[in-house]
Amino acid sequence: MLTFKDRAAAPAHVLVRLLDQESVLLNLETEQYFGLDETGTRMWQLVTASPNIDAAYQELLTEYDVQPELLRENLTELLGHLVEHGLLQVSPADAGKPAAV
Repeated sequence: MLTFKDRAAAPAHVLVRLLDQESVLLNLETEQYFGLDETGTRMWQLVTASPNIDAAYQELLTEYDVQPELLRENLTELLGHLVEHGLLQVSPADAGKPAAV
């Protein structure tokens, strides 16, 4: 289960192509592809470029006129679907950082 403190990244086996305001994600391992509309593409861009999912969520709140609860629900649903199909990798925000001594 992902949390908004987690980081998201495109796995190495995922090819992403932008087409106007939309995008296509191709899982090279399974040969399955997934199309994202303009809003889904913006969500993808922000979650894969932000330090954590919450930072992307906060930016989306400033860009779109949407109720926070609805955005959180839609973003969680999209990310879960992408993770399920191997198109997005989610890891704890502190993964790869040295442990505190």
